[in-house]
Amino acid sequence: MENYIKETYNVPADIGRKVIVNGKPGLIIKNNSHYLGVNFDSDKPGVISNCHPTWEVTYLDEFAQARQPTKAQLRYQRYLRHDDNFESFIAFCYWDAAQQRKKNC
Repeated sequence: MENYIKETYNVPADIGRKVIVNGKPGLIIKNNSHYLGVNFDSDKPGVISNCHPTWEVTYLDEFAQARQPTKAQLRYQRYLRHDDNFESFIAFCYWDAAQQRKKNC
């Protein structure tokens, strides 16, 4: 998919490249179909915004590693993958904590 965006829109949309989108600095984290997945510097790690590859994007020659999400963000991402199976987020947290204990035993 990365090559699709680069070839279709003729842009240097590499994962890890720093960009400025509509005046906001960020980092390309992933490519989502026709959109860039950008983590803006002002957002928490793991928060990805879809940005069109040619709309108000300045591609910089700098690269960086993505900031790692916190444990709480990772837990919430797991919840989003399983949310149909739980009545609430707190129910998921109880289940998830029990799963973590089983892995650590």
